[in-house]
Amino acid sequence: MGTRIMLVWLLAGLFVAPLPAIGKEARRMSELQISSPAFSHHGTIPARFTCDGADVNPPLALGSAPAGTRSLALIVDDPDAPVGTWVHWVMWNIPPETREIGENSVPPGAVQGLNDWKRNRYGGPCPPSGSHRYFFKLYALDTTLTLAPSTTKAALERAMEGHILARGELLGSYRRH
Repeated sequence: MGTRIMLVWLLAGLFVAPLPAIGKEARRMSELQISSPAFSHHGTIPARFTCDGADVNPPLALGSAPAGTRSLALIVDDPDAPVGTWVHWVMWNIPPETREIGENSVPPGAVQGLNDWKRNRYGGPCPPSGSHRYFFKLYALDTTLTLAPSTTKAALERAMEGHILARGELLGSYRRH
């Protein structure tokens, strides 16, 4: 009986051992600020920044990146699309000292990847029906990335694994009229 109990404790230890590493990773990540003067968090994205308007990116304000940040990355997507999450913008190697991304602009040195329209640029909200949510996700990375402009959101996320120091999110919504 004693051997069986010891075996149970040994096996339980195998499953519990990785948890401190997960906790350490979670503690390592901090919050990164991202906002827009064009709309508030959980607010409505103005038509100018959608397919019903000029279809240009909204201005974004970025907070200070944590120590050790070598670059920033940005992903904008819509999880409410009928075909699954729709990617509107993918960008990386944004200089870490960047505090704003102006309307209809890309920071010097940043690289834009492919959105789900297969274009290397911002594609604004254009929901086929109803109101959709748009997540502007900003990441502070401990590296710069060597990726081709044909890179998709999925490939960017794989490249960022293990390099994220901080993350921030801005949520906007839009309904076509």
